[in-house]
Amino acid sequence: MSFLRTVFNNSVIIHPPGFYIIGFETFSYINVYFIFLAFVYVVTVLFNTLVIYVIAFNHCLHTPKFLAVVNLAVIDVLLNTSTIPSMIKTFLFKDNFIPFNLCLLQMFVYYSVIPLESYALAILAYDRLIAICFPLRQNSVNTVRSMLCIVGLTWVYCLGVMAFATAIMTRLSFCNSVRVFSYFCDYAPVFRLACNDYTLHWSVASHFSMVNLMCPFSFIVLSYGSILVTVFRMKSVSSRMKALATCVEHLVLVAIFYIPLFSIFLLGLYVRSIDPDQRVLSLSLASCIPPCVNPIVYSLKTKEIKVRALALLIYVLDINRPGAEILVKDGDVCLTQEDFWSLGIPQYMESNVSIVKF
Repeated sequence: MSFLRTVFNNSVIIHPPGFYIIGFETFSYINVYFIFLAFVYVVTVLFNTLVIYVIAFNHCLHTPKFLAVVNLAVIDVLLNTSTIPSMIKTFLFKDNFIPFNLCLLQMFVYYSVIPLESYALAILAYDRLIAICFPLRQNSVNTVRSMLCIVGLTWVYCLGVMAFATAIMTRLSFCNSVRVFSYFCDYAPVFRLACNDYTLHWSVASHFSMVNLMCPFSFIVLSYGSILVTVFRMKSVSSRMKALATCVEHLVLVAIFYIPLFSIFLLGLYVRSIDPDQRVLSLSLASCIPPCVNPIVYSLKTKEIKVRALALLIYVLDINRPGAEILVKDGDVCLTQEDFWSLGIPQYMESNVSIVKF
């Protein structure tokens, strides 16, 4: 294997052609696991794309809340796309080699999107906080413009910090092993292969992980603390239950995302005795499952999205039966003619859709 040698500050920096990803070589049921990952990826792409399409083509859903939902859906697709296709390629073609520059790109995308997922959950908690604790100020405080600014700032911050973290990887010299014990070009396993000092990289990884886990998580905890105080001040029990019911799905996603990552990242950085096989399997599951579950548990459990997604499905199923009447109802939510057409259905079908009041 030939190595690329460059000179940096009068010292020789050795960059290998690439790395070998060996995280799954010792797993017993690797075939079943990769079939499972393929299923997870298909579900992730289909359901998140459906959510994005329904919100994008329905002007009634162009609100701060659903802007935050679209942000989460885009992040979910990017997160699983950054790892699962390369894992499936390794399994199908028995090729676990990844070029050096492609390794850095995968590292950049993955570790940019992971904190974005964390901040996206915090943004959804912010939306619940404003809606429940400050309902009279919601329309003036939580606007589409302010939500766009918040989302944009999180993207700029995460991409900027990870660009720096990835750039300093080029200052490392890899003169020994190029075998990465992970399921992708993982940041810490890669820089630990270097034969020169990687103190800066360890510091960046530990502080970046701590800040991007603790800050959004702390905000979510404080938000729900304020929400609980507000809810228990409500006189009506039904109002309390209705307010809390809007938070259940979000809390489930917070638990699914944060609990595994807290244990894996922090133990991986500070406790070197953690079993490598358990770390690889746990990290792959922790990063791949939430993007698959998010649109099902959160987005499609939201009535506004679920009703319109159901209307789109009915339209697809009835496309060859133009005389069929399309009727959609979910509790006290009724899909109106205007809502239905905002999904982009041809105007010549208009006479076949009924406006029904319940």
